[in-house]
Amino acid sequence: MFFAGLFAMYFTLRGEASSEWATFAPLLNVKFALLNTSVLVASSFTAQAGVLAAERYQRRRTGALWNVRSWGMHEWFILTYIMGSFFIAGQVYEYVGLVSEGLTISSSPYGSVFYLTTGFHGLHVLGGLIAMLFVLGRSFVAKKFGTVEATTAIVVSYYWHFVDVVWVALFLVIYGLK
Repeated sequence: MFFAGLFAMYFTLRGEASSEWATFAPLLNVKFALLNTSVLVASSFTAQAGVLAAERYQRRRTGALWNVRSWGMHEWFILTYIMGSFFIAGQVYEYVGLVSEGLTISSSPYGSVFYLTTGFHGLHVLGGLIAMLFVLGRSFVAKKFGTVEATTAIVVSYYWHFVDVVWVALFLVIYGLK
């Protein structure tokens, strides 16, 4: 519901202040955002691979590090964490560039909508990263990796997939809608 409200705000302001979009939308680096989006979407696949390992009660890898078929939940979730962190770093990089161009949260309605929607999404990604750290920590200290640990990994992956789907929608609206 929260993101539905952000989308409603976006479309309302876009309809009321359309000249703002013509002025500021060209500042967006769509190619970089597409790369960043691709990394986040790929992280859903790595999170799901971690879930599949957790469902097999495979906490860690059983073979060489370069043999991804032997990876357990730890390796997949660590890779997912790295990819999510890359996404957040990419957002920060994009924000720095936009601020240097004069687009801030208070500079225009476009800036307000852009930073609120992408910023709140970024906060949700950070929440997912923290949850992954919790899953990993809990898994490391568990004497036996069982149903409770696997269920925790599954629940966190649901959240991660939701955050990814929301970003795909935001990306299509913010970067793709002309």
